[in-house]
Amino acid sequence: HLARSLPLPSERDHLRPRIDLIVFMIDIKSKYSLKNVETSLAHVDASFFLGKACFLVTGVGRLNSCSVETNAICKLGEAYCSPVLFCELELEGIRVTTAQRLLRMLQICAGHIPGVSALSFVSLMRNSDNN
Repeated sequence: HLARSLPLPSERDHLRPRIDLIVFMIDIKSKYSLKNVETSLAHVDASFFLGKACFLVTGVGRLNSCSVETNAICKLGEAYCSPVLFCELELEGIRVTTAQRLLRMLQICAGHIPGVSALSFVSLMRNSDNN
């Protein structure tokens, strides 16, 4: 399910499926995109930042036309202890790889991968980022 911003409307709460993973999409060419994500973050329960949220940055293939500094996005990922994925959706190979990574993250967050929790997964990602 997709939402342009948070909070989600409450009138359909009883019909909404469980949320296993939140992917905050940021278009690197749009400062509005980053501001929208920053505003939405205040509406997310802190428990989601324990392995059930990530930031997906699109448009990185055209860094010469970016409006958002990648450093600001990385700091956002650090502040919320959430991974940051960079991709270019216009390139099919990268789009497919990114979709596969997100699907794997979702499987882990939903508890479909035995022996791996969302928290342990994000911990492993952070350790590999620091090396």
